[in-house]
Amino acid sequence: MPFIPHTEHDIQAMLAAIGAPSIDALFDEIPAALRNGKLTKVPTALSEMEINRLMQERAEADGRYLNFIGAGAYEHHIPAAVWQITTRGEFYSAYTPYQAEASQGTLQLIYEYQTMMASLTGLDVSNASLYDGGSGLAEAVLMAVRAHKGAARVLMPRTVSPVYRAVVSGIVKNQHIEIIELDYDPATGITPVPTADMGDFAALVVPQPNFFGALEEVDALTDWAHAHGARVIALVNPTSLALLKAPGQWGAKGADIAVGEGQPLGAPLSSGGPYYGFMTCKQELVRQMPGRIVGRTVDLDGKPGFALTLQAREQHIRRSKATSNICTNQGLVVTASTIYMSLLGPEGLKRAAAACHANTRILLEKLGAIAGVKRVFSAHCFHEAVIQIDAPAGEVLRALQAQGILGGYDLSGHYPELGNAILVCATETKTAADLDLYAQQLARILSKRREAPPCAYKS
Repeated sequence: MPFIPHTEHDIQAMLAAIGAPSIDALFDEIPAALRNGKLTKVPTALSEMEINRLMQERAEADGRYLNFIGAGAYEHHIPAAVWQITTRGEFYSAYTPYQAEASQGTLQLIYEYQTMMASLTGLDVSNASLYDGGSGLAEAVLMAVRAHKGAARVLMPRTVSPVYRAVVSGIVKNQHIEIIELDYDPATGITPVPTADMGDFAALVVPQPNFFGALEEVDALTDWAHAHGARVIALVNPTSLALLKAPGQWGAKGADIAVGEGQPLGAPLSSGGPYYGFMTCKQELVRQMPGRIVGRTVDLDGKPGFALTLQAREQHIRRSKATSNICTNQGLVVTASTIYMSLLGPEGLKRAAAACHANTRILLEKLGAIAGVKRVFSAHCFHEAVIQIDAPAGEVLRALQAQGILGGYDLSGHYPELGNAILVCATETKTAADLDLYAQQLARILSKRREAPPCAYKS
C-alpha cells in the first residue's frame, strides 16, 4: 500500500511555487461536463489495518486448491530468491532502456536472457520477449509470411492450444493470411505428416509437446515442411526443453522460428498473468524478428557494453516498414525468468522437468486403475495427458473442486469429439499424497455417480 507523505502545508507550498490556486486548477482544461464531480457512491476509506484484514478474509474465502490444471499455464516451484531479487528497486522500477548509457544493468540482464533462450531452443537469435505465448505465435506467423514473400498460407495443427489458435486468427485474419487447420490422429493425438497436396504455404506450426501433452513427430514434420519450401515454427514449452530435443535440432535443418509462453520459467499463476512470450530464430531471419534485440558491443574507449541493436517496431521506424506494433516486452517477468534460470541452471531445469514428467506418469497410472477412466491417446507425453471418464467432465470437475481439487481442463468445449475428456497435469509441486488424494476423490465421485439413481447425484 503506497504511503503519500504530503501534508496540507506541503500541498499549499507546492501550489504556491507553481502559481496554481488549487489542485483542481491543474485540470481546468477538462470541460466541466466531462468531470465526475464528487464520488458519492465510493465507500468511506478504510485504515491500513482494516484493508489488510479485508484482503486476508477474501483470500481465505477463496481457499487453497490442489491444482492439476495445465493447458498452457503451469504451477511450478519458484525459489524465494527469484522474486526477492526481481522486486528490488533497480529492477522493479527500471524503465525501458532507451538511453543505453543509463540502462546498462537492464540491457545486460536482457542480453543474458536472450543468450539463455537461444541456448534453450538451439537457435541463433532471441528477441527481448513479446506480450505472451499466443500473440508470440501470431507474430511468428506474420514473420514467416514476410520471409516467404510468396504464399500467405500457414498450416496450423488442431493440437495447438485453441486459445492460441483464436489469438492468431484474431491478429492475422484481416491481413489476408489464411490459416489451414490440420487434424490429429484420433489414436495417437499427434499430427500425421500430410499426404495430400497442400499447395504453396509459408510455414507449418509444430507444437511440442502439443496441447494434449503428446509428443509430435517433430523431425518428420520439420523435414516435410522444408521439402515443400516452407518455414517451421516450433511452439514449445520451455520446461520441456530441458529434456526434449531443442527446436534448432529438429530434422535435418532445424526449426526456423521457436516461440512459446515464458510463464513456466519463474512466474506464478497469478490469476492469469502477466506473462510473456519468447521468440528465437535463425540468423537469416533476424531482420524479420519483431520487438527489441539487445546486443553486446564496445564503446569508443574499447570498453564492453550493451545497446538496443535492432528495434524494428513502429515506435522507432516508419509504420509501413515496422515488423510489429509491439510496444512492450514484459521486462519484469523476463527479469524473473532470467533469475530463475540462473539459479536453477541446466541441471536444475532438467531435474524440475524430470520430476514433472515422473509425477504425471504416476498420476496417469493411478487414474487408469479407476473404473470408468482411461487414457485417450497412445503417443508419449510430457507434463500432461488426456483422460476420458464415464461421466460429464464438467460435473465431475465441479465435484472435485468442492473437495478442494482443481482436477484438470475440460476439453469438451474445444474438442467435443473426445467426449467426456479432461486434460490433467502434475508438476514437480505435487507430492505422492497429492496424487493419491486426487485418485481417491475421483474414484469416489465416479463410484457415487454410478450408484445414485438418475438425477439424484449432487457433488
